[in-house]
Amino acid sequence: MNYRNHIKIEANKRGGKPCVRGLRITVYEVLEYLASEMTEAEIIDDFPDLTREDLKACIAYAADRERRFMTAPLSA
Repeated sequence: MNYRNHIKIEANKRGGKPCVRGLRITVYEVLEYLASEMTEAEIIDDFPDLTREDLKACIAYAADRERRFMTAPLSA
């Protein structure tokens, strides 16, 4: 999944937070909905501008960001 086709960062929208396709719905909000056990269908019902591909793109974006996040090694 190429999330770059779905996730956009615009300085003048939502304070530069990553949003879905230029909408005012942030990746963070979508992830919060999924974490709160909302189903894909419930999210799309509440936000009809979103698609299943948008939801997958949010997860892919978060996974890529987590993969790139550098952490210090744990000391024994």
